[in-house]
Amino acid sequence: MVMGEIFDIEFETITGETTSLKQLGGTNFLIVNVASACGFTPQYEGMQTLYASKKDDGLVVLGFPCNQFGAQEPGTHEEIQTFCETKFGVTFPMMAKIDVNGEARHPLYAELCKVLDENGAADIKWNFGKFIVRENGSVERFSHRVAPADLPL
Repeated sequence: MVMGEIFDIEFETITGETTSLKQLGGTNFLIVNVASACGFTPQYEGMQTLYASKKDDGLVVLGFPCNQFGAQEPGTHEEIQTFCETKFGVTFPMMAKIDVNGEARHPLYAELCKVLDENGAADIKWNFGKFIVRENGSVERFSHRVAPADLPL
C-alpha cells in the first residue's frame, strides 16, 4: 500500500520536539512500537545493529514506546530513554509514548494500520510490531516475532 501523506504526519520525540518522517530525512524507515519490560525487549539490540549498519544508506529506525500491552512500558520519557541508551546502546531516534490501538491511536499508526497484518487485522497485536515505510510511500508490516535482522532492508 502506498501512502504519500504519511511523511507529513507529525509526532513528538522523546525529548519533546515535533517532527515527521519528512523532517527526519531518511529514505527508508523502520517504525516499531517498543516496550522496556517485554520478552521481546532484546530486539532493541537488533534494531540498533540494523540502524548502525544502514543509517548511512538512509535507514531511520524509530522506536515508539507504548504501554498498551501488558503495561510493559510504564516509565517516563526520561526513564525510557535512559534504559534504552544504557541497556542497549540505542542511538536511533526514540519518540514520545503513544497509543497504537484504540480511540487514542496516534494518527501515524492510524495510517500504518491500514496495512493489515498476516491475519487480516488492523490492530497491533503486541510490542515490537514493525512497519517499513519506503521512500516511495509503500508500507510493509511485520509481526513482533520477526527479528530486525530478518527484515527486507
